[in-house]
Amino acid sequence: MNIHEYQAKELLAKYGIGIPAGHAALTVEEAVEGAKKLPGPLYVVKAQIHAGGRGKGKFTELGPDAKGGVRLSKSIEEVEANAKEMLGNTLVTIQTGDAGKQVNRLYVTDGVDIAKEYYLSMLVDRATGRVAMIVSTEGGMDIEEVAHSTPEKIVTITIDPAEGFQPHHGRAVAFGLKLTGDLNKQAQKLAKQLYTAFVDLDCAMLEINPLVETEDGNLLVLDTKMSFDSNALYRHPDVMELRDETEEDPAEIEASKYDLAYIKLDGDIGCMVNGAGLAMATMDIIKLNGMFPANFLDVGGGATTEKVTAAFKIILGDPNVKGILVNIFGGIMKCDVIAEGIVAAAKDVNLSVPLVVRLEGTNVDKGKEILANSGLAIVPANDLGDAARKIVAEVKAVA
Repeated sequence: MNIHEYQAKELLAKYGIGIPAGHAALTVEEAVEGAKKLPGPLYVVKAQIHAGGRGKGKFTELGPDAKGGVRLSKSIEEVEANAKEMLGNTLVTIQTGDAGKQVNRLYVTDGVDIAKEYYLSMLVDRATGRVAMIVSTEGGMDIEEVAHSTPEKIVTITIDPAEGFQPHHGRAVAFGLKLTGDLNKQAQKLAKQLYTAFVDLDCAMLEINPLVETEDGNLLVLDTKMSFDSNALYRHPDVMELRDETEEDPAEIEASKYDLAYIKLDGDIGCMVNGAGLAMATMDIIKLNGMFPANFLDVGGGATTEKVTAAFKIILGDPNVKGILVNIFGGIMKCDVIAEGIVAAAKDVNLSVPLVVRLEGTNVDKGKEILANSGLAIVPANDLGDAARKIVAEVKAVA
């Protein structure tokens, strides 16, 4: 789960981490009132969407010369003008794709006199089973280019969660940022605070870009993104309350109600699979056969008729879907139970696109028999390769 910048900053402030003063706003009037509460005379009006690259983004409705999603304002009047332009319009960034995201929230913050920008992020490194803290002296909007062109400027410090954060980790962060004196001490303290927040909140990712050194010699979190391990959210009802469903795909929201892992893609063959690895392989083999998957959908290891029916409805909710491939390996799940779910779901949604089903595993013969006797135009497949070839052929035949 992702949250907005202002929400992430509010969470970090609870751990004593320095952030500029700011106020969230849903309307132009709230943006103006928020600015009036700040010292000024410089304000920053920031679009709040779940995507990076806002500063370089463009508002499609405002023409090619429009400013981006992060704007300096030198007066209350400029705050008002920028808020009017941004709210309700679509911001396209490098991370949103061409469709962009509509801006429904703003964050008005106090201006900061910046002496230097840095980069700092944390994530779970699955390769090492540790928390990785990544730092660079080259913070700001071009960090992706830094990673591509000068990777030596990026330093990674790994922290064993069993050992926890140690003083040498803080020193490594400060060294990686090339900070000395009091700034060095601040960086060590900040690194420990961030690690504590990351672990306490069950974060999946925490990115600060930029972390800034101010003209008066302090480190401040100027911008941040934060995402959480969805499997651990039950421990954090306060974080759950920060969810903004307007930033999420409606189909993905519906899928989450049934504990389905669903991600919409741009192809035309819907996929329903149990297991993330098998789902990835299914998508790959569809592409290998000349077409593209319309989604990633993992029904998990305990799919019921209700979940299978919900999965079918979600897949068919995408108007681009021209066929469905069901690929199930019955380990914990039994193939006959899945087959019954597929038949019930196909009848319930009045399925009108080609459906290819590959079953393997526990009670597979019973499952195939149920499909064969269903009276539905379900095409059986013997293996994954056979399934991919058949669904592609079926879709092309209809087209």
